[in-house]
Amino acid sequence: MTKRIKQLKHIKTPHTYALLLSIIVCASVLTYIIPAGAYDREKKDGQTLVVSGTYHEINQHGVSFFDIFRAIPEGLISGGEIVFYIFLVGGAFGIVHKTGAFENGVNTAMQILGRFKVLMIPLTMLIFSILGFTIGLAEETIIFVPIGIIIARTLGYDAMTGVSMVILGAASGFLGGMLNPFTVGVAQSVAELPMFSGWGLRTVIYIVVLLVAISVVMLYGRRVKNDMSKSIVYELEQKERSVQTTVEQSRFCKRQALGLLFIVATILLNVYGIFSFGWSFNEMSANFIIAGLLAGFVGGLGVNGTFDAMIEGMKDILFGAMIVGFAKGIIVILENGHIIDSIVHGMTLLLHGVHPTIVILMMFVLQFLLNFFIPSGSGQALTTMPLMVPISDLLEINRQLTVLAFQYGDAISNVLFPTSAILMGALAVGKITYIQWLKFAWKLILLWVVVCSVAMTLALLLGY
Repeated sequence: MTKRIKQLKHIKTPHTYALLLSIIVCASVLTYIIPAGAYDREKKDGQTLVVSGTYHEINQHGVSFFDIFRAIPEGLISGGEIVFYIFLVGGAFGIVHKTGAFENGVNTAMQILGRFKVLMIPLTMLIFSILGFTIGLAEETIIFVPIGIIIARTLGYDAMTGVSMVILGAASGFLGGMLNPFTVGVAQSVAELPMFSGWGLRTVIYIVVLLVAISVVMLYGRRVKNDMSKSIVYELEQKERSVQTTVEQSRFCKRQALGLLFIVATILLNVYGIFSFGWSFNEMSANFIIAGLLAGFVGGLGVNGTFDAMIEGMKDILFGAMIVGFAKGIIVILENGHIIDSIVHGMTLLLHGVHPTIVILMMFVLQFLLNFFIPSGSGQALTTMPLMVPISDLLEINRQLTVLAFQYGDAISNVLFPTSAILMGALAVGKITYIQWLKFAWKLILLWVVVCSVAMTLALLLGY
């Protein structure tokens, strides 16, 4: 038994790209097994809708071995707007990061907030949640984990409190997603919905989700402060007690502040442009290029330094950008094999007569589980939404609810599954094990699942 356990420990989770390529291969095999078919479609109010009752079989179009690999560049091309948006936003943030604006700005803010001990946790989580629902703060959270831990320990809390303030703050905003172009924006684009539409309900749910997260972290922090032996990471705290760590007095200069101001102004400008002028990813990408270049020049990086920083930022975001191509490759295979409508037809037959509430919750669970294999919001949206949208049309479920099911399933699982590079990276920086994190976070994750399930049910009943 012991030997078997040791063998299991050495089993590694397959690389995300390997899993996606495996799915592409499986999809290509299915083009020979599942009968090819198609629905008639019609344009209505700017949306391409599936016409119920028009499914019919067509000639089989099994894809070739070469098509399996050609699907990846075709996927990158078809998702080009999104791919390059991710790259360019990463480049802009790489420039601002190089100027030291993020570290010094947050460092200064943390020091100011540290004087208000009671408000420290909620205000910190609020700041990171705002970054979560506007720019989809993800990999960048790892940068701030050490600062969060230092501040938490200074106030008498433990490392778990510091890590959770950063991770769960950003995750709360990511879950709300009101203005997050990487998840809600991509999903709504696929669903042919106005970008960031339906933000009212999302804001209400975001507030509830954030308050729940703040309450859980504050209750844990108070318990630890009263008795450090109740800390989940007590042994770590005992080990680190002798290390006297303080927050560095980093000077937050006007140039750095101006760089952050450019990014904030760009986010606001993009939101305004989307609602007023119907902007899409291309316009938003252009604005981030301008903001990044201005931040670099003002921040004193010079021409070469600015573009070097942009390249570094793009490198950091490469993983997420390329996933879009692999994910789109799956849909390319299903479309070229003409079986995507056959799958939709089969699923709608299975779900026929099932109450819409159950269907939405099933979609939510599916998206939740899929994030184990596709830990990328935009990649998952591009993989699943082309299937979910026609199903929701045929079952007369509002597309906004389908986006909600994706959004919540993806966001919650980001703080649960070990395939999340962001979560595991942040825990590694905090010297916290995955098991310790589960001991702390499982109750919150369960509460979030309940809140989001109730929210989707109410949204359906209220005709959202």
